Amino acid sequence: MATIQIDGGTLYYETKGQGPVLIITGSPMGASGFAQLAEALATDFTVITHDPRGISQSTLDDVEQDSTPDLRADDLVALLDALDIETADVFGSSGGAVTGLALVTRHPHRVRTLIAHEPPLLELLPDAAEQRAATQDIVDTYRSHGLGAAFGKFMANAGFEPGDEGPPPSANPEQDAADGARFLGHELLGTTTYVPDASALTGRSIVVGLGADSAKLLTADTSRALASLLGTDTVEFPGDHGGWMSQTDAFAAVVRRELTP
Repeated sequence: MATIQIDGGTLYYETKGQGPVLIITGSPMGASGFAQLAEALATDFTVITHDPRGISQSTLDDVEQDSTPDLRADDLVALLDALDIETADVFGSSGGAVTGLALVTRHPHRVRTLIAHEPPLLELLPDAAEQRAATQDIVDTYRSHGLGAAFGKFMANAGFEPGDEGPPPSANPEQDAADGARFLGHELLGTTTYVPDASALTGRSIVVGLGADSAKLLTADTSRALASLLGTDTVEFPGDHGGWMSQTDAFAAVVRRELTP
């Protein structure tokens, strides 16, 4: 467990295991949310997890600074540089998958294989304008009516049914609330409006992951749209959008398979 300096703040990270380097990245999910997956993969990889900028133990000098996939990608390069690592495999889920796409685009030779698991690339959808407006409404709702009201709209728009479980609560509900506010106020728009550069990504080793139980989710459509853009097919992973939490060993097995030459 350690921190490094990044542009405008500090980045908290954890390392475990041995073998080829694998970065696991989320947005907004941090290191604690991927702890079980990291443990399962540490027998085969040197696994690096982290808290994205402004989330949990990764602090910012300017707390009002928005988070973008490009900024988060540069943070990962800073982390690789600090650890004297030239290249790594990357598993990114949700917003972290978008971070991974930005990383391959901006720093292609630092990534061996990217697994992009259910990236919320709303600009690739036929109703992109409507989705953009819905996302702006979620952000506006957060600013006018608070976290609970906005998160309800976010879950509904994402395709979750009432009663569907989100990430398990941590031992620090105040931090959960702060991270949720950071996500809705400064991260959601920048992530969902990101437009991948097809020419920069074509020919790179990119696996587009889609949960077996994610058919009803908006990220099923965005994952298929990304696969179509790249001229490939989606790869099925166990569970839904957070499958690594409910089916950790089976999920890790698919990650391991996709990263094995």
